[in-house]
Amino acid sequence: MLSFEDYCEAIVSQTDLLARHAKGTDPTAPVPTCPGWDLGRLLRHVGGDHRWAEDIVRTRATGPIDDGMVNDPATYAHLDDSALGGWLVEGAARLAGTLRAAGPDVPVWTPADERLVEQSAMFWARRMTYETLLHRADAALVTGGEFEVEESLAVDAVEEWLEFATVPEAYAPLPGVPELLGPGRALRFDAGSAGEWLLDLSEGRPVWRRGSGEASVSVRGPVTDLLLFLYARPAPGVETRGDSELLDLWLGRTRFWLEA
Repeated sequence: MLSFEDYCEAIVSQTDLLARHAKGTDPTAPVPTCPGWDLGRLLRHVGGDHRWAEDIVRTRATGPIDDGMVNDPATYAHLDDSALGGWLVEGAARLAGTLRAAGPDVPVWTPADERLVEQSAMFWARRMTYETLLHRADAALVTGGEFEVEESLAVDAVEEWLEFATVPEAYAPLPGVPELLGPGRALRFDAGSAGEWLLDLSEGRPVWRRGSGEASVSVRGPVTDLLLFLYARPAPGVETRGDSELLDLWLGRTRFWLEA
């Protein structure tokens, strides 16, 4: 995990890059990685996410608050397309300022499992960093822009994903769905010099650690491509070997929250 200040800075810098990607691009251009969305909706979604998280932290929310500003496209339909870049940057700066004023340890509600994730402002700093970063990848795909990520951010984003892969929704038995857990099952992720990770699926719940080991399936590629692969984005540099059915099952189970 990076420092709290690293996340606050990244929220602002990643939003700046997102706004630059979108500048001068037709806001009605479709976003292939977010079916049914155009670029304008993508930008409004990210800006709404920032404002939703800022509201949660600023008010020290102890339970869920209305997320219409994130998921209802009509909420910011009144915003002129030409103003979206400035609106995005302003929202990111406000979120970072509220996070800094609160500090990393202030208790607030999060949608994450409280048994696995501390309910604090630190969660929102980290989550909004990667929410912004991945939607920047979506915008770059639309505009043909270059998508580059600092290695430290990409590594931490992969590890955040692996943490999400340990929540019960990602592995608990479901009717009509093959069992994910089983003896001898493990996934290995190899990002070369950036790091390796092993996800053990052989016990009662998934457990991940840094390092290598015996695995049923391996996923290898540059760490940024590996991150994009986990998020179901185009990742041409990724290669997989081994039990493809197990990998597909795991991806299907762990990506449940992308549809929320």
